[in-house]
Amino acid sequence: MTAIDVQGLSKRMNGFALEQVSFSVPKGYITGLIGPNGAGKSTLIKILMGMVTPDQGSITIHGQRAGIAGAAYKANIGYVSDENIYYDTLTLGEMKEIFKSFYPRWDEGQFKEYLDRFELPAKKKIKDCSKGMKTKFALALALAHHPDLLIMDEPTAGLDPIFRRELLELLAEFIQDEKRTVLFSTHLTTDLDKVADFITFIHRGKLVFSQTKEEILERHLIVKGSKELLDSDTRKEFVGLRETDFGFEGLAADGSRLQSIFGSSALYHQPTLEDIMYYTAKGGKAYA
Repeated sequence: MTAIDVQGLSKRMNGFALEQVSFSVPKGYITGLIGPNGAGKSTLIKILMGMVTPDQGSITIHGQRAGIAGAAYKANIGYVSDENIYYDTLTLGEMKEIFKSFYPRWDEGQFKEYLDRFELPAKKKIKDCSKGMKTKFALALALAHHPDLLIMDEPTAGLDPIFRRELLELLAEFIQDEKRTVLFSTHLTTDLDKVADFITFIHRGKLVFSQTKEEILERHLIVKGSKELLDSDTRKEFVGLRETDFGFEGLAADGSRLQSIFGSSALYHQPTLEDIMYYTAKGGKAYA
């Protein structure tokens, strides 16, 4: 079953375009939405949340059509934005009173537990909070109404390493019953290396791939060797390539094919998600 289904999504705005993006977010798992800054991640999430209207395409969330026209589907979504969307002059407690009125499943006890867990003072004004505190507050609000789907846009930006790790543990707790789902947008791929089950990669407004993390890491390969191994044909096998006076290092989308071509003449190792994102951005190629 899928929690989110995106089909043929396109949007042009301010010189940027999402182009025919289609992917699904499986229910009960953590899906990482990755891509360099400006790739289209935030635009996509704003469309999911009904903040931006797409030019083309459709989105269903838990079987309901998503968008600006109807907002009922949002009652079961916990949302953490990368921007401060709250009133700066209010305290955390005052802002909570406004927020909770939109959610029929609001749990005041759960909210207070998160305030304690995140060490957030309810009487502190939002304008006096650090970026990290605002993110923690957004997370407390998002989780206190028992959502089935948690959507987060760059939530770990501005967080200290200790809480970043605590957040990843919290996400693992959130999906333990296999009925709840997380879509987690970030360019800090080391966080997803630890917790993500699926990865959706967007680059320059286009879908690069959407697969299990294991499939992605197994299929790709970092290849190193001397420049003599490169010619017009072998260069085409690389998603991205970095050359120096001493040799080359590149990312192959089909690692087994290059191994059969180069054999023992080259060195190979499995890439990280960061390697894949870097070389794809460097090479400028989109592939399925």
